[in-house]
Amino acid sequence: MQKISIFAPAKINLYLHITAKRNDDYHLIESLVVFANYGDQITVTPSKKLSLNIEGQFARYIKPDKDNLVIRAALLLAQSSGIEPTGNITLIKNLPVASGIGGGSADAAATLHALKELWDIPISTANLTNLAEKLGADVPVCLKGVTSIVTGIGEEITPMPSLPRFWLVLVNPNVSVSTAEVFSAYQEEFSISLPFNTQPQNIEEFASSLSSYKNSLTAASISISPVIRDVLSALETTKNQLLSRLSGSGATCFSLFRTKNDAEVAARELTRKHPLWWVKAAALYS
Repeated sequence: MQKISIFAPAKINLYLHITAKRNDDYHLIESLVVFANYGDQITVTPSKKLSLNIEGQFARYIKPDKDNLVIRAALLLAQSSGIEPTGNITLIKNLPVASGIGGGSADAAATLHALKELWDIPISTANLTNLAEKLGADVPVCLKGVTSIVTGIGEEITPMPSLPRFWLVLVNPNVSVSTAEVFSAYQEEFSISLPFNTQPQNIEEFASSLSSYKNSLTAASISISPVIRDVLSALETTKNQLLSRLSGSGATCFSLFRTKNDAEVAARELTRKHPLWWVKAAALYS
């Protein structure tokens, strides 16, 4: 039996500036996006009907119904291709839900890739990206899956040259935060455009360059989920961290570390101090 598995890595916004708001209430952003080597997994196999089975640590927080981004991606791809949607889809849900690291968007992107192959659809990259845009602002960059500068409302993607290697520690206090609520709560002045065009030679230089940037949604996210402030404080006081910040609309925060050992030691210490938090050390995904 044909079986196709696609990795759906966590998406990390190393910075995220809100630069304007359109008349349709969508915000314009500038963000440097990387992917971690930890994430969800989509597996598809042939079947006469379309079905979705969800497993993994965070499976109980989402439903396999028509509102699920995986199902929406499958139906949209089938409709655009003029075929009946079929196949058994299994989602291994390892990432927290509504957590600012693009879990649902990565799942949708992986579903598009997997079903394109399962259904043998001769769709172009451009047309597949157009479908991704209809599913959500983060889905196009997750579809591409490479370090990128993202602008517009998320649809303008410019791949970045390779960055110095580093490790991440991701921390979520096991709370879900609504992206829509965070954007509604955003009250700061818009940021001026500040393109990231430096070529850092090492992680220390890279972290120093990033310190000139920020996540514009931090205050709004904390206003909705104050525990985010505690997460950031815990990360900022962690030994050997080079930069700590909120990812996306939260509540997941991250720190950058120079080595695998530094990251793993930090993750163990954070888990010891905060056993109810979700903590993961991860390398960059490539």
